[in-house]
Amino acid sequence: MIGKRLTACHENWPLREPFRISRGVKISADVIHVSIDCDQVTGHGESVPYARYGETIETVLDQIGEVLPEVEEGVSPEDLLARLPAGAARNALDCALWDLMARWQGRSVAELLDLEMPTELETAITIGVDKPEKMAEKARINSRAPLLKVKLDQENILDRVRAVRAASPDSRIILDPNESWTIDIIRDLDAELENLGVDLLEQPLPAGKDEGLRQFHPGVPVCADESCHTSKDLPALKEKYQYINIKLDKSGGLTEAVRLREQALEQGFGLMVGCMVATSLSMAPAILLCDGAEFIDLDGPWWMARDRENGFDIRDGIIRNISGDLWGGGEKMEIR
Repeated sequence: MIGKRLTACHENWPLREPFRISRGVKISADVIHVSIDCDQVTGHGESVPYARYGETIETVLDQIGEVLPEVEEGVSPEDLLARLPAGAARNALDCALWDLMARWQGRSVAELLDLEMPTELETAITIGVDKPEKMAEKARINSRAPLLKVKLDQENILDRVRAVRAASPDSRIILDPNESWTIDIIRDLDAELENLGVDLLEQPLPAGKDEGLRQFHPGVPVCADESCHTSKDLPALKEKYQYINIKLDKSGGLTEAVRLREQALEQGFGLMVGCMVATSLSMAPAILLCDGAEFIDLDGPWWMARDRENGFDIRDGIIRNISGDLWGGGEKMEIR
């Protein structure tokens, strides 16, 4: 392919309500939107710069700008693995390249990678950190969702979990303290959380300070999120985590995420597929990673006050309207 043109810009998408986790509150999603044009065919990608990993809108745009000439001259997703580190910049470019290649060839990305393209999926619905009664109210509203993800900090842990469980007795539950706990909290609460029917505990300890999990045999399985970015992280996670959470913004795109998924399964890890809060364009490539995942957390668009054209329809924890028209389809068409 010749004559490519790369554009990248910052977009701000308002949320329908504040999103609260242990690190703070956000009222909008700041994303990077990348498009690569080639002979009237366009590929799109989206990513979320994340301060936890030292990223800003400016640094991500700068990284993209550094490789702009190479991308326009012609690079493959594999080339990007060597050219850029894992993160939001590589993710947006990688996904846009896959979208462009699929539309150029008239085949879907799922076909190109020999991956499953589902028609609908169960996703977690996230309950933000709040007073127990407020969290119970949100859980009750979403009690038909098969899976809830409950954000926590160190305060009122059992009161909050009990409130959510009482309000939604049939939903599976993921707890996500976002690195805010200690090993003593985990040991003290493990049995009670298991009794409450908690299914997964996501990244309770800070990345790099999780040695306390080694040889610990929890009743509630523990999932690595911030501790797992790429396939190179897997060896250090053995004997500490039972699951890993794959996110495109951590892996730096679909290319490395596919590799991470394959190697994690080979090494006996259970899978979770997660996301940042963003539009359906961020979620669409991650859909291809969900085959074999026991936990799927792709509710980012559910938080949007508005979404992109051809975006997902998420109701009662079910993702519908999964379409290649948004991303990854095989037709040579422009999307917005």
